[in-house]
Amino acid sequence: MYSMKKRLAIVGGGLAGCEAAMQAARMDVDVTLYEMKPKRFSPVHSSPLLSELVCSNSLRSESRDNAHGLLKEEMCGLGSLILKAADEARIPAGEALAVDREKFASAVTRIVEAEGNISIVREEAEEIPQGDAVVIATGPLTSDPMARTIQKLMGKSALYFYDAISPIVLAESIDLSRVFRASRYKKGNGDYLNCPLKKEEYDALIDNIVRAERVPLKEFEKALYFEGCLPIEVMAERGRETLAFGPMKPVGLVDPRTGAQPYAVVQLRPENKQGTMYGMVGFQTKLTYPEQKRIFRMIPGLERAEFVRLGSVHRNTFINSPLFLAQTLEFKQRAGLFFSGQLTGVEGYVESAAMGIVSGINAARKILGKEQIVPPATTQIGALLRHITSAEPGSFQPMNANFGILPSIGVEGGWKKRRQIMVDRAIKDIHEWIDRTLR
Repeated sequence: MYSMKKRLAIVGGGLAGCEAAMQAARMDVDVTLYEMKPKRFSPVHSSPLLSELVCSNSLRSESRDNAHGLLKEEMCGLGSLILKAADEARIPAGEALAVDREKFASAVTRIVEAEGNISIVREEAEEIPQGDAVVIATGPLTSDPMARTIQKLMGKSALYFYDAISPIVLAESIDLSRVFRASRYKKGNGDYLNCPLKKEEYDALIDNIVRAERVPLKEFEKALYFEGCLPIEVMAERGRETLAFGPMKPVGLVDPRTGAQPYAVVQLRPENKQGTMYGMVGFQTKLTYPEQKRIFRMIPGLERAEFVRLGSVHRNTFINSPLFLAQTLEFKQRAGLFFSGQLTGVEGYVESAAMGIVSGINAARKILGKEQIVPPATTQIGALLRHITSAEPGSFQPMNANFGILPSIGVEGGWKKRRQIMVDRAIKDIHEWIDRTLR
């Protein structure tokens, strides 16, 4: 019998696309899911299965006192397909959720293929397909034809093809007794925190950066670097003083405690209006995560730093979401068009899947004539949505789940105590929101 139901078109069979498809299908919306594999593969994909994991096989911590563990709990309440498949394919990994890649992708594919409201079309969508609503979830390696389509829609400057990301430090983990607040030449309101280094401290830092283990570039990323955004290790190799005359230059900065200009500085710039996170200015890097933590904790004031995001330089297609997306993930200039996953400017498997849940629900609600919804800002999902859609467009960079993006609670006590209150608040708020809006 011919279906009179309206149809949602989803482009991309990765984590976000599959989550979006299942959410909409459960709401009795017909879904057409476009996936270009196996007719065409990206530079890193090789399996015809949906939701193929191409980097780590870890979906990060399951612990409640970890931001990723909290995010998972919220997603479980929303019936996450990805977490259900991950549970089937899990392998021992301590408190982390790690999976057998093949079993995980097979589980996602089996579940999606068995859903009667989903039709999978194994063709590349080079343009935005027809549908009563559309979700674009093509991921960090969006194909060139679709990238051109998005650029045409938003303008060439709205789409990025690489990340040059500096680490972000939780403000409460910075030793304020070892840093000073100032802007160069006393301009501005002293918005930066400055970590001053003596000559011997600078030399030790450079020695460790040059010798540190690095993440190798993939073949398709070899032409990635350009002079305006070199990794710190590449700059350090060009000369011992390169960083001191580059991102670590102390010119125009006087330490009020000594009355002198330091030999070098690491500047920390606020990442949000609340001042809960600070980014390390100019410290984009390809060092491995363990090496970043070890070496950057050599910097005065960062000895006990808690990193809510670590640095990277890699190919990653994403849009300038603060300019173009509402918190519902709908494109502001075209009703019924949604974007999802890493394309929106989130980092990580679980974060991408979470955006898939939101885009699938809201695209389906659009089709059904219902009001679109956004989880509370006190939850990890809601905080991520608000961050990627309200950050400063001129300096927008992808973000992963972390406690720094949650609203502060204004409670005295240590960070551990406040974190537990944040976790309890988020779990309470997400379940009340689900009962209120989705039951």
